[in-house]
Amino acid sequence: MRIAAALLAVTVASLASAKLPDPTDDAKAKSVEAAAKSAWSDKVGGYQTCLADDRVADGYRRTLKATGKDAPVPTPTPPCADPGPYVSASTPAKPLEASGAHSPPETVTGPPSSPATQRELSGGKTR
Repeated sequence: MRIAAALLAVTVASLASAKLPDPTDDAKAKSVEAAAKSAWSDKVGGYQTCLADDRVADGYRRTLKATGKDAPVPTPTPPCADPGPYVSASTPAKPLEASGAHSPPETVTGPPSSPATQRELSGGKTR
C-alpha cells in the first residue's frame, strides 16, 4: 500500500512539473489586447463612479439647502477624467478595400470606387 502511494505521489509530481509550450505570437497578441481592454474597462468604471459620486454629493447639498440647513463646504477633488472610447492597438485605422466601404463617413471628394486593383494600390507590379 505504501509503495502504491509513493508511486502515485511520484507520478503526480512529475505531471505537475511538466513544462507548458511557449505561447504563440497570436496568443501573446490576444493576451495584450485583453489586458488593454481590461485596463480601459477599469478606467470607464472609475469615471462612472466619479460621476455618480458627484451627483450624490450635489443631491445631498440641495436637500440640505431645501430643508434650511447649512451645507458643508465641498472637499476639492480632481475632476472626473473621461477615458474616451476604446481604441484597439491591433486594428488598422483604414480598411484595405479601395472603395472604403467600411470606413467612417467622411466628406465626399470623389467617386466611391476607383478602377485600380488592390495590387495597383499597394504598389505591386501588374502583368
